[in-house]
Amino acid sequence: MQPSRHNILTPVEGSQSWLLLNLLSGQADLLDTPTAERFQRGTYDDPEQLAAKGYLVDPAEEAGRLAAAHAAFQAGQQDDEIQLFFVASYACNFGCSYCFQDEYAPQQTHDPDAVIDAFFAYVDDTFAGRRKYVTLFGGEPLLPSARARHVVERMIEQTRARGLDLAVITNGYSLESYVPLLATGNIREVQVTLDGARQVHDQRRALKGGGATFDRVVAGVDAALEAGLTVNLRAVLDKENLSDFGNLAHFAIDRGWTDRPNFKTQVGRNYELHHCQTNNTRLYTRLSLWQDMYRLIEQDPEILAFYRPAYSVARFLFDEGQLPDPLFDSCPATKTEWAFDATGAIYPCTANVGKAGEEIGSFYPTRSLRGDRVADWSGRDVTTIPGCADCAHQLACGGGCGAVSQSWKGAIRAPDCRPVGELLSLGSALYGQRELPREP
Repeated sequence: MQPSRHNILTPVEGSQSWLLLNLLSGQADLLDTPTAERFQRGTYDDPEQLAAKGYLVDPAEEAGRLAAAHAAFQAGQQDDEIQLFFVASYACNFGCSYCFQDEYAPQQTHDPDAVIDAFFAYVDDTFAGRRKYVTLFGGEPLLPSARARHVVERMIEQTRARGLDLAVITNGYSLESYVPLLATGNIREVQVTLDGARQVHDQRRALKGGGATFDRVVAGVDAALEAGLTVNLRAVLDKENLSDFGNLAHFAIDRGWTDRPNFKTQVGRNYELHHCQTNNTRLYTRLSLWQDMYRLIEQDPEILAFYRPAYSVARFLFDEGQLPDPLFDSCPATKTEWAFDATGAIYPCTANVGKAGEEIGSFYPTRSLRGDRVADWSGRDVTTIPGCADCAHQLACGGGCGAVSQSWKGAIRAPDCRPVGELLSLGSALYGQRELPREP
């Protein structure tokens, strides 16, 4: 027997405990420091117990379990719901300080009704029998214009006719005026971005040419919640605005948003994929953002009523008392996510939609699909990424983002590593009030 290739052992931030977990066996234990040090040296207090939990294994037997888990993951992917993004226009009324689409956005030349009809015909044919929903993306899809409203009306009409949900990603500026129309559709959620309380948000997400947006966005969120629409409030964070995140949290709490069952939140890291972020010193790394978030929550625990960071699998583990299934793939491109735009082009995902050279096919005016490029994306998981082969973190990381790997390493099937051990260390400290079993 030897230690499993999938053991993750990490100290719990600010304590004398260590977290030992294995996503393949589904086991997690808290160790004291002497026990953890003996484990690292290969001196085992109870080898039989460690073997029963999958921390000590026969390598051939573990390889068989890994293959079986991978097959189950792939089978589950075939049943997973697909998210189909549709960009009706790249036009936007905001001049956000970190916008990337200003350089990428291709010009649409086709009749919008013809493109929408072609999109749904393609969806009907290509994704028949699959669970799916459509997300209206941009640019800004809820512009205050007759053309934009007509597109939303058609998207509602077409999704409703097929029994599909429609999600909308909007900057929220005109949301209030769209709420009565959205309320007639099968709206899964409306995603709206606030980057902080009023002053910080208005600095980062002003109108083109200048002009505050915070109050209009807030009015839109209020109206959507009151109409029963689910609002997913997103904050895009970097070093310029993380310090204001607590103010945003308290604003939402005080406004009563967090008490509503149709309100949820997410955080996006302003990240290094696009042209406008080259050598940008305001960007956080994947670890430094969550280190600073941890310290912010330590100072202001009420933030957790607004947003609860995942910290890899730590939140799930301590909330559910068990580990999630092994994650062989964290890149949804061409598996559970596809993106389409008004030029008639098809892209693997939203990270590269509109970016010249990233097209993998077209749905209008003619249909085509680059099978070689689709296969490169769809075949990407930790079993096909050479850099993941010997990594103990692979089943928590899933290989990361293929678009980032392609951009920074020149290959879709290169690893985009997550700092799993460090995140688990922070998350175990943050959420570990209810302790896991301690390994003797």
